Amino acid sequence: MIARSLLMLFVVACGSDDDVAVDAGHDAGLDAGRDGGTDAGPLPECGTGSPLALASCVERARYEADVERIAQPREPESAHWQSVQDLCASRLEALGFDVERHDYGTGINVIGTRLGTTTPERRVIVGAHYDHVAGCEGADDNASGVAGALEVARVLAQSDHARTLVVACWDEEERGLIGSIAHATRAREADEVIDVAFVLEMIGYTDDTPGSQSLPVGVDVVFREAAREVEERESRGDFIAVVGDPGSRSAIDALEAHADRIGLPFIRLDVPASLLASPAAADLRRSDHAAFWQREYPALMVTDTANFRYDRYHCAAGPDVTSQLDFEFASRVVRSVVAAAATALDAP
Repeated sequence: MIARSLLMLFVVACGSDDDVAVDAGHDAGLDAGRDGGTDAGPLPECGTGSPLALASCVERARYEADVERIAQPREPESAHWQSVQDLCASRLEALGFDVERHDYGTGINVIGTRLGTTTPERRVIVGAHYDHVAGCEGADDNASGVAGALEVARVLAQSDHARTLVVACWDEEERGLIGSIAHATRAREADEVIDVAFVLEMIGYTDDTPGSQSLPVGVDVVFREAAREVEERESRGDFIAVVGDPGSRSAIDALEAHADRIGLPFIRLDVPASLLASPAAADLRRSDHAAFWQREYPALMVTDTANFRYDRYHCAAGPDVTSQLDFEFASRVVRSVVAAAATALDAP
């Protein structure tokens, strides 16, 4: 995840006339197990009969093994950068996706496409960036997201869907979202219909110590309900945050509902249209979802909040390695994304 200053967003937004209060989501506990976060009964066994049944097909061991494999320094053009690129391509090919290595000039995106059965012209994207900064293992940023996208691909490939599924490993996010901008720009130029892009950006770190979760100055004014929810949790860094534009709200609704059933604490930040392109809102565009916003496509970021919880972000306070990650939490994130993506792929 690229890093930028936050303060200007909140200074400017305080003077906005927009009502940007947010539904902060449910306070489901991580100890919910297979019974999920509500009283709706046990979650279904692995199968293809419903989005939640597909979610139950996520295998933590597979996911964890991929994070371990990816989490080594992999700045662009390095040997391990090439290895991870090859992993994305070979894995998607083995799952039956049509795979393209999208060479846009300065880097290479890996884009896998699995055509829908009845409305193939409509696309749902699940993606994550595979590059990282030099000299840092990047277990959370963003081996956790790449492994998540590959596990989503594996599970969703078990059944047919009405709409087309695209799974992407984007390059050069750390250099300014270059790879995802190239992808979104080409899609817009080709008049592709993208219903929503799910962007996985650091999904593996938690800290349930009170006070471990920080917030930028002024966030309580811009996203009042989200800030209240964090405060009610004693500022514990044990939830997943989702940042989306107005066009992605139905996908966020589905993601939130599935997360509640799966037992994943969830806080949402619905960004008003007036802030999407504002220079003051740079921090809300810190990952590849913003490339799709720029081209007027709905997109959302799923994140553990990076440096607002994790002091090893970009290896600042120590190595960002797999021993720091909460794989049960990350697996629940992946399950929730599987269910929400399946819902979008088969929406009426």
